[in-house]
Amino acid sequence: MAKPLLLVGQPLLAPLLPLLRADHDVVALWDSLPPERLRDVDALVWAGEFPLTRDLLDAMPRLSLIACFTVGYDGVDLDLARQRDIAVAHAGNANAEDVADHAIGLMLAHRRWIVEGDRQLRAGQWTIETKTRTRSMGGARLGIVGMGAIGIAVAQRAQAMKMAIGWWGPREKPALSWPRAASLEQLARDSDILLIAARADDSNRGMIDRRIIDALGPEGLLVNVARGQLVDEIALVDALRSKRLGGAALDVFDPEPTDPQRWADLPNVVLTPHTGGATHEAVGRMAQTLMANLAAHFAGQPMPSPVMELAQAD
Repeated sequence: MAKPLLLVGQPLLAPLLPLLRADHDVVALWDSLPPERLRDVDALVWAGEFPLTRDLLDAMPRLSLIACFTVGYDGVDLDLARQRDIAVAHAGNANAEDVADHAIGLMLAHRRWIVEGDRQLRAGQWTIETKTRTRSMGGARLGIVGMGAIGIAVAQRAQAMKMAIGWWGPREKPALSWPRAASLEQLARDSDILLIAARADDSNRGMIDRRIIDALGPEGLLVNVARGQLVDEIALVDALRSKRLGGAALDVFDPEPTDPQRWADLPNVVLTPHTGGATHEAVGRMAQTLMANLAAHFAGQPMPSPVMELAQAD
């Protein structure tokens, strides 16, 4: 019996090739593939943050599965996939706990002045006369935008740190014990720290705009571990320069990689290069979930992490 043919979409997924070839025929999109080879593709292995074009889907009439190696799948047009009866899967919550750890780390790094303190010490600017005061985490008001797996994991950690937690999302979640704000703007107004943990799609691009940033205010901290496109970066940089926003701690940008010059002269930011979920352990779980999704799909069984039924979850 012929093995299913998989197309792997991005060079960053190249380490998966030996694993995938154990049970499948595998070709890579970055190789020169003749059109007839694309027509035989049964499943596409994709990094979900990259846009998946209609032209590529048109070239694969046999395609029955888009298997995102990543947790995110914002680059996939779900409506088009539904129209073509193509299943979509992702890595589930494989890195949620690690991203939550990173979010707390970003808050600590900025609010407790860990990064800037390191810079000043190394520059010889620490003297007996200069003693910097920072702000406690306990009692700080944390507003979480998006209460999916990452948002809940952050809230649990923040609760242990005695922070006051609120949240906002487009849908009520009666099972949650933390209060839901009446609006995103109200959440920002009532928060010392605003954490972005929402899934990104075309409907919420730029949702953190000047209005929300101004509501957070000159003492507020904006933390983003979700997707860069959720924040209007031009408005964010302007607010940081004019001190209408107290600070930002960012792991994601729009576009990526970000231009370092955009942040070069902003002392009130902590930046990491989209490493929140990139742990060895999380990547291992993502690979396991990918293989399980592929095996279940080709066996005609329910997949561990289908996307269609989860699209409205956060």
